Amino acid sequence: MSGKNQNDQKVDQQPISQRPLGNTEHSWCRAISYGTGVAVLTLQFSQAIEVPLLQEGLRKLQDAHPILRSKLLYNPTKKAFSFITPATSRIQVKPFDVSSTSQLLKNIAEKCNGISISPLQMIQEHELNNNAWVNPYNFPSSGIDVFLASVYELPGSKWIIALRFHAAVCDRTTAVTFLRELMELAGDKMEGGEKGLKSDDHRIKYQEKMKVGIEELIPSGKAKKTLWAHGLDVLEYSVNSFRLTNLKFKDVKWPRFTEVARLQMNPHETNQILIGCKMRGMKLCGALAAAGLIAAQSSRTSPDQRKKYGVLTLTDCRSILDPPLSPHNFGFYHAAILNSHTVKEGDKFWDLATRCYMAFETSKKCNKHFSDMADLNFLLCKAIENPSLTASSSLRTSFISVFEEPVIDNSNQIQKGVGLDDYFGCASVHGIGPSIGLFDTIRDGKLDCLCVYPSPLHSRPQMEELAHKMKCVLIDACY
Repeated sequence: MSGKNQNDQKVDQQPISQRPLGNTEHSWCRAISYGTGVAVLTLQFSQAIEVPLLQEGLRKLQDAHPILRSKLLYNPTKKAFSFITPATSRIQVKPFDVSSTSQLLKNIAEKCNGISISPLQMIQEHELNNNAWVNPYNFPSSGIDVFLASVYELPGSKWIIALRFHAAVCDRTTAVTFLRELMELAGDKMEGGEKGLKSDDHRIKYQEKMKVGIEELIPSGKAKKTLWAHGLDVLEYSVNSFRLTNLKFKDVKWPRFTEVARLQMNPHETNQILIGCKMRGMKLCGALAAAGLIAAQSSRTSPDQRKKYGVLTLTDCRSILDPPLSPHNFGFYHAAILNSHTVKEGDKFWDLATRCYMAFETSKKCNKHFSDMADLNFLLCKAIENPSLTASSSLRTSFISVFEEPVIDNSNQIQKGVGLDDYFGCASVHGIGPSIGLFDTIRDGKLDCLCVYPSPLHSRPQMEELAHKMKCVLIDACY
């Protein structure tokens, strides 16, 4: 690996701010202690990675986005988390040479049950299960970093950059914007050499201030609910959760970790699905949820029996907060809406997709993503404390989770210019969460979904088959 870490400049590490975490951020801290909420972006390059230049670029991004240079503090007496933000960025990129990377890939391949997966996917899964935040009682007294970076050198002149975030500081919008800003820096370097990355003419354009949690930015009245209504909704969610159907669990006893399956479609198939959604006045999330529900129901021994499944839809709230935020405001500003849907063999795909989307849209118009935020956070933490409240103590809160909007990435030419061959981005779900979390991207017209699931609660063959069935359902709907 070329280059070395730059530590020759003394910097002032005094904090510039400290704030307590909001309820949603706190819920992610609870969840990540059990395994859910490690967000990872892995990038595979065919051009050598110069660690000092990468490190300098990441520090520029930390300078632009204070939450990424923050440290997470835990007060065991008050059982409370807070962010403390140093005045300067000092991220250190951890390099792995060819030998250590090859040994890691060999160890992972031996656990794949004969299923071949790419080195990029192996590194993605490895990073998803590398949890630096698992035990808050072991945090350093000065706090622990919420953003970590590594570089893996592969045989055959390939390199993988792995960027690992605490979910409390990184929702999907943050990860997507981070990637785009990183590509801007890489493009500047390609145009101007090493000077391009460091020149004042190529500074990151977005210099934000540290923001508060999402709860403090909800528009007045949008989250209003009486104590009695809160109690009824918590009870309703609790009772309904016992009625929801889950995928067949393969192993409920052994420790869990996160694995990934990939669902990809060609441009024609993708376009046909998008046309079908547009014709029906719905978004892609409805189609993806329906495909998952039909695939799950078809895998049952009696698919003709009606079963109720939970669908969790995540929506980015930035544009509707007070004041509104932009995608360049980093942090976790998504909210969730939980709906249930009854499915049986023979249900028409587009009818079910419309039902899924309209249920979400109706809930959103009623502001349930704001008004139910506290209820869902409360139930999430209660389920973590009492796994027996969930089926087989699985900690499954729904069958599937989807995002309201897909990521649209049309930067293939820019990526090729900097040597980026492929990338993965998703978060772990093996502590508490859905049986399958969908992270969908339309990359230069092609649908590319990462299907994230908890193993061995679900097996790799089981989830690879489910992803294949989902693809078949989507393709059949095109014709």
